[in-house]
Amino acid sequence: MELTLLIHCTDQPGIISSVTHFVQSKGGNIVYLDQHVDKEAGVFFMRLTSEFEHALSLADFKKAFDTNLAKQYEMSWDIHMDGQKPKMALFVSKYNHCLYDLLSRYNSGELLVDIPFILSNHPDLEYIADQFQIPYYHVPVSKDTKKKAERKQLDLLEEHGVDFIVLARYMQIISPEVIDVFPQKIINIHHSFLPAFAGAKPYHAAFERGVKIIGATSHYVTAELDAGPIIEQDVTTVSHSHSIKDFIAKGRDLEKIVLSRAVQLHVERKTIVYNNKTVIFS
Repeated sequence: MELTLLIHCTDQPGIISSVTHFVQSKGGNIVYLDQHVDKEAGVFFMRLTSEFEHALSLADFKKAFDTNLAKQYEMSWDIHMDGQKPKMALFVSKYNHCLYDLLSRYNSGELLVDIPFILSNHPDLEYIADQFQIPYYHVPVSKDTKKKAERKQLDLLEEHGVDFIVLARYMQIISPEVIDVFPQKIINIHHSFLPAFAGAKPYHAAFERGVKIIGATSHYVTAELDAGPIIEQDVTTVSHSHSIKDFIAKGRDLEKIVLSRAVQLHVERKTIVYNNKTVIFS
């Protein structure tokens, strides 16, 4: 049995020794520990993984940890048991590159999640869901039906016990009503031209401007559009020899790679969000 603890609190002496002593007192062998202190904010962050030879009551462990340590140090903390696959819902529109990439990683066993369904505001990609034998829900969204559509989305998410959502190029703005139900549990991907080249054809605008670098950003969704805590980013160079078609192809490659990295970091419980930024553990 393996447990992973994620902790952040005000920086103060004795946190590491107290936590490690507690884990050892419960029969745990610590196999990973990483910590970071944001000196400007005075905040301590830690990720710890420990193995237990004997069966352990997770509820009892949580209660004892909360009573003996979390309250004392005023911690924000979370704990995860190894082997429990989180349930990931995929939201898409018409672009299929990110969807195919995530499903391929899932199908090969690289991405350790359960995918109860794929949801789209268009019917176009249902054939992909059929290929991977995953239920597909077409929930149209318009200005007049948006609230009704989001109610349907929330019902499906609750019915299937979904833990987090990945927007694999879902071209709709997520409302605060959905974000509030899944805080820091909705992952988005977009090109990194914002805010310089907004609109429907950012690659065309970037091409006309003669940019030399293009990139992609994956982040947690917040009410402020495309301004949530960044999980992963990457860039590639371009030159005068590249066409608009090249720009788009390179951008899509980056989008699927960056999104898959971000999802993997989230699934492996290597992210902590604080003050609209992330601490990413190795």
